[in-house]
Amino acid sequence: MTTHLHPPARIYQRRAPERHLLYRVLLDHLETFLQRTRTSEHTLPFHVERELRSYLECGILSYGFLRLRCPDCNESRTVAFSCKGRGFCPSCMARRMTATAARLTDAVLPAVAVRQWVLSLPIEIRYRLAYDGPLIGAFLAVFLRTVQAWYRQQARAQGYTTVQCGSVTFVQRFGSALNLNPHFHVLMLDGVYACGLAGAAPVFVPAPPLRDADVQRIVETAAHRLVRLLQQRGILAEAEVDTLAEKEPLLAALSAASIQGQLATGPRAGHRVRRLLSDPIEGLRSGPLCFSARGFSLHAATRIKAEDRAGLERLCRYVTRPPLAAGRLQLIDADHLTFRLKAPWSDGTTHLLLSCVGVD
Repeated sequence: MTTHLHPPARIYQRRAPERHLLYRVLLDHLETFLQRTRTSEHTLPFHVERELRSYLECGILSYGFLRLRCPDCNESRTVAFSCKGRGFCPSCMARRMTATAARLTDAVLPAVAVRQWVLSLPIEIRYRLAYDGPLIGAFLAVFLRTVQAWYRQQARAQGYTTVQCGSVTFVQRFGSALNLNPHFHVLMLDGVYACGLAGAAPVFVPAPPLRDADVQRIVETAAHRLVRLLQQRGILAEAEVDTLAEKEPLLAALSAASIQGQLATGPRAGHRVRRLLSDPIEGLRSGPLCFSARGFSLHAATRIKAEDRAGLERLCRYVTRPPLAAGRLQLIDADHLTFRLKAPWSDGTTHLLLSCVGVD
C-alpha cells in the first residue's frame, strides 16, 4: 500500500517534444514563414529566428545528449540537451518558472503578507513599450514610487518615519490571447520595515486594509505622472519617429498587429491606428480594488497572508509563467488550429482560430 511516508519511486521519462502539436506545426511551417519574410525588403531579426530554431532542437536526442549512469544499479539514461530559451520554449520557461518561484518563496520574500499590484497599460502605447527598454524602466520607476508613497503615508500615520518598502517586479510582455501586451506584476510587501535603533533589526509594520478609494487615488496619480512622462519625451506627438519600424520593419509590423489582434502578413494584413490617450482622467471602478484611468488599469485585490507560503509560491509561478500554454492548442484540420482562451470573453469567445503559417 502506498503511503505519504513512502512515495512511489519516480522513473525518468524523456519529454519527447516531437510528439507535441506546437513542435510539429513549427517544424512543418517555420521555413515557409522565414522564406516569406525573406521575399520582403527586410527579414526577422536574428535573435527571433534563433529562438525558434533552438526550440526545434530542444529535447531532441539527435542534437546532443548526456548519458547518465547510476553507480549503484548500473542503469543508464539519456537526457537530451535543452535550449534554455527565455522567450518561446514552453518546457524551458516552465522549468525556469518553477525554479524562480521556489527561490523567491524560500530565500527572497520574507514571511510577511504580500500584495500583488498589476498595472495594465493603454493599448496606444504598448507598441512603443514593447521595444523601448529604457522607457518601460522609467514607467516602472514612476509606478513603484507612487505605490510606495502610499505605504509610507500609512506608516507615518502610525508614527513611523524611517521606513523601507520591498517588492519584486515581473514585466510580462504577453496577454492570455497570445497578444503582445506589456504590463507589470509587482509583488509588494504589504507593509513596511521600520528602522529602529542602531544595530537593531528592522520591524515589519503591516499596512492597514486597502480600500477602493486608495486604489483609485493611486491609479489616478500614476496615470497623471506617466502621461506627463510621455509628453515630456515627445512620445505622444504626431511627428514621433518610429525607430523600430526604421530598423526592423517586419518585427514592427508583427508587434503592432499582435497588440491590436490583427494579422501582420498576407492579404488580410491590418494597419496600425493613430495613438491618442483619451480615456477619462477620473478612475473608474471595474471590480473590487480595481480601477482604470486614462487607459491605465490597476488591480490590487490579490493578497497572500504571511503564513500562506504555498499560496505565495503559486502566485510566483503565475507571474513567471510562460507566454504560451501549448496544451491549449488543438488541430482541427490540415490548415487550421484553435487556441483555447483561459476564460471566455464578454462576447462569448472561447477559442481563437489560427491558420498554419504559409496558408493564405
